[in-house]
Amino acid sequence: MNTTLLPPEMIAKIDQLCRLGPVIPVLTINRLEDAIPIAEALVAGGLPVLEVTLRTPHALKAIEAITRAVPEAHVGAGTVINPADFKRAVDSGSSFIVSPGITPELLDYGIISDIPYLPGIQTVSEMMEGIQRGYRRFKFFPAEIAGGTAALNAFSGPFGDIRFCPTGGIRAHTAKEYLALANVMCVGGTWLTPADIVNKQDWQAITQLAKQTVNSAK
Repeated sequence: MNTTLLPPEMIAKIDQLCRLGPVIPVLTINRLEDAIPIAEALVAGGLPVLEVTLRTPHALKAIEAITRAVPEAHVGAGTVINPADFKRAVDSGSSFIVSPGITPELLDYGIISDIPYLPGIQTVSEMMEGIQRGYRRFKFFPAEIAGGTAALNAFSGPFGDIRFCPTGGIRAHTAKEYLALANVMCVGGTWLTPADIVNKQDWQAITQLAKQTVNSAK
């Protein structure tokens, strides 16, 4: 087993990011020209931490574009599934990395990375594998299917020092239930960029959704 542990400062960096807003918008960029206005709209609404998923051919270029044009945004890469994805995302300017699950290779790569990594887990066994390598912050995915708030509440007993960013199936009306848990730092959500609003390029509507989300989370 790899005995090298995640540096504690990387845990602190994740905490700093998650304190910047109650929700991390999870973005799938289908048109590169939408990337900057979406980021600007979300930042204007009070949500500066953005996760761009590596699900489309435009994702890495979108990260590059947002990093250059929207300095107030903290943009990271999601749906990172192997070290090669991790490296490409870092080279594109990502300020953090999120994966939907874990592998030993990803956990080890995260330890040597210069930017923070939030590994995805669904089970206690997966979480324990990360804990053995020094990780204390995890994405809980897919949150609703994997047990939702009841599962996270159960985790808090034996794993009192572990914190989560649950993502997957969470909506505006359920986010507050997750955020009320002591072991939840923030939540990830896709509801802030509905396809119909993005297709209409109604960026003000996205800003309003972001503002409503921030206000309802208080």
